[in-house]
Amino acid sequence: MSDTVIVGMSGGVDSSVTAKILKDLGYNVECVFMKNWEGDDKNCNSEEDYKDALSVCDHLDLPLRSVNFSNEYWDNVFKHFIDEYARGRTPNPDVLCNREVKFKAFLDYAFDLGAVKIATGHYAQINESEDEFHLLKGLDKNKDQSYFLYLLGQNELSKSLFPIGDIDKVKVRKIAENSGLINYAKKDSTGVCFIGEQQFFKEFLKKYIPVKPGLIQTIDGKICGEHDGLMYYTMGQRKGLGIGGGHGFKEAPWFVADKDLDNNILIVAQGHDHPSLFHHGLEADQIHWINEAPTNSLENISAKIRYRQDDQSCRITELSKNNCKVIFNEPQFAITPGQSVVFYIDNKCIGGAIIDKRF
Repeated sequence: MSDTVIVGMSGGVDSSVTAKILKDLGYNVECVFMKNWEGDDKNCNSEEDYKDALSVCDHLDLPLRSVNFSNEYWDNVFKHFIDEYARGRTPNPDVLCNREVKFKAFLDYAFDLGAVKIATGHYAQINESEDEFHLLKGLDKNKDQSYFLYLLGQNELSKSLFPIGDIDKVKVRKIAENSGLINYAKKDSTGVCFIGEQQFFKEFLKKYIPVKPGLIQTIDGKICGEHDGLMYYTMGQRKGLGIGGGHGFKEAPWFVADKDLDNNILIVAQGHDHPSLFHHGLEADQIHWINEAPTNSLENISAKIRYRQDDQSCRITELSKNNCKVIFNEPQFAITPGQSVVFYIDNKCIGGAIIDKRF
């Protein structure tokens, strides 16, 4: 093959094996390292990742370019991220980053260079049938990333390849080791680059959102502590609440049950099985369908309200162009406004939406 495929090379093992597989298949492979965050944030390892990417490309005898998409990231991902946290919601920047940077800015850049396809190290699969492209789950259930890709459409899927979508992580690392790639045992990246580990989360958000401490209140209305700012907490959170042993039963942990945004109060409940932590349904907006949008309510489908959650049986009701309600067969723990609810029919991801309310 002489067709040029440009790989989004992160310096990790997944994108490295992606490039290796495509080269072995006979494609003309080129690689691009994307820098999406400016600054000297101590939690971002972009310089180390670039060195790994360069080493891999040297070993595979592949050209590597570096491109800066930090402006696109800031305007189309990061501003939304901060706005959502300021509203007391919990956004998922990885979903937007895929749409706005990896499968828009990078895709356009790659095609300007002459690519016929782009490729990434996502654990997902693309199937073409009857002139339509479908997004399928990755073979490795523990690594499936279709949840983060539901905002892609026909244009993006038709121009993309996911070469490791039909193999598992163990095999990916084995391919890398057998190929002599230095990063075969490199730890998977977690979270968002500019945040780093969770312990730095509060420190990071303080740079962008004014801190507004307030009271912590039990579901029964009793004051039991103080919070550092509603933006720091998410539904179902257990750690970091700082509620002393003098409240409730000592053996039962506390969880975030709700946020009273008007009064700046964090509402908590004790015990993982507390009814206030579970809801049968949600309202969502900003719906996106990968294929043709359904015209009626959908029965007997499944959904995820968070990454790596098992599929949950549900139905979609009150469907309009931008909004819907999702009713689950079983109550769901910690449905979180700002997160994505992603819809599936068997192994196929059909779309998703942003959670607005739960009931």
